[in-house]
Amino acid sequence: MAIKQRFQIEHSVAFPKGAFLRGGVEPVADFQAEKRPDGTRPQQRDKETALPLWQCVVIDADDDAGKKDIGVTVKFAAAHQPVPPANKSGFPWTPVEFVGLTALPYIDDGGTRPRIAWSFRAERLVAPGEADKAAA
Repeated sequence: MAIKQRFQIEHSVAFPKGAFLRGGVEPVADFQAEKRPDGTRPQQRDKETALPLWQCVVIDADDDAGKKDIGVTVKFAAAHQPVPPANKSGFPWTPVEFVGLTALPYIDDGGTRPRIAWSFRAERLVAPGEADKAAA
């Protein structure tokens, strides 16, 4: 089979009605590592690249998204904290587009009934339409 694990997916396919950043980009805490003396946890690192992992939560604007699928976490492996675009929308959430988006399906069996869930990663986030300008 050509699809091993993670696969590339266009932002417009994953988020056909758009994605809206809720909050900022934050480090991913490593819950497998011991706590530091001050009680904090070290930042998780990507298993393939050893780069620090960052995450953000976006709101999926798709009307067909179920209530468990509206808030979506997207992670980034990057040496420095990704900077979201400025919010020029006039709304509390920043419209964003993901560049280099990948998806990994998995079974979420943490609820009363197992379901298919998705793990998303991206290379970066930009304002909608900016990804096309950078590629041109």
